[in-house]
Amino acid sequence: MFNVDTQVKPAQTQTILTFLVMAFFSCLAGCASVVSSATNGMAENLSAAILNQDDPETVRDGAPAYLLMMDSFVEGAPEDEAMLRAAAELYAAYGIVFVDDEERSRRLTRRSLKYARQAMCAVNADTCSLWEQPYEAFEAGLEAVRPREAPSLFTLGLAWLAYIQAHQSDWSALADLPKAQSTLLRVGQLDAGWRPADREHYLAILSTIRPPALGGQFDQGRAHYERAIELTHGRNLSVQVDFARYYARTLYDRELHDSLLMGVLEANPEHPGLTLFNTLAQREARLLLASADDYF
Repeated sequence: MFNVDTQVKPAQTQTILTFLVMAFFSCLAGCASVVSSATNGMAENLSAAILNQDDPETVRDGAPAYLLMMDSFVEGAPEDEAMLRAAAELYAAYGIVFVDDEERSRRLTRRSLKYARQAMCAVNADTCSLWEQPYEAFEAGLEAVRPREAPSLFTLGLAWLAYIQAHQSDWSALADLPKAQSTLLRVGQLDAGWRPADREHYLAILSTIRPPALGGQFDQGRAHYERAIELTHGRNLSVQVDFARYYARTLYDRELHDSLLMGVLEANPEHPGLTLFNTLAQREARLLLASADDYF
């Protein structure tokens, strides 16, 4: 159902990476709460350099240092919402995008989901056991989440999606898919402006990772893919790759599959904040096209 080792997700946003680098420089300076304007500029420049990197291996090799750094920060501030969100998103991105070993991917996304739940609990104590509830009670509990908590709720949905992808053989993980979907839908209700393109992308995947006979919602999924493409003006090539992989392949629509992937390969991958993930998307597009004759 999933192809974890080649999955591409734009979860490692500029905001998160900027936060990580700022925290790192802040600790070096021995100041926990104040970051100078010079450090801010350095952090932003380093963040941009990472996201605009066209050699993913460089990022993959350097990212584990950030993971360990985030673990140490969380140890020191286990109720810091921003720190927990940053750690959850970085672990989700690394575990899905850059890790080939399935068991390791499962471990990393498990930690991502743990941090995301801690972040949600830190900002709203009433949600601390929400994910353990049956679906109806979970849905009702989401109504108590407030607009200012939308960022942590988004991180929870993102981490949950990564966890489900990495645990593709675990039916208990798949059973939580509707909860992850409801989580992201609730984010849109609380704050429609919070990362709408990413939200549409993830909702599209959640709608199409199961075939229609097993509950997949392909009409909704296609609408989410098309909306994500519209919101990014077609510049986030990973959306088209997932559209081809999850939607077109499942429905055996070879024409749509090849059209989407050829468009990815013909596109310019270099866009501010997207070059890294577009480079990965083009690699995946080549692999999907090379295997198309065997698949269809």
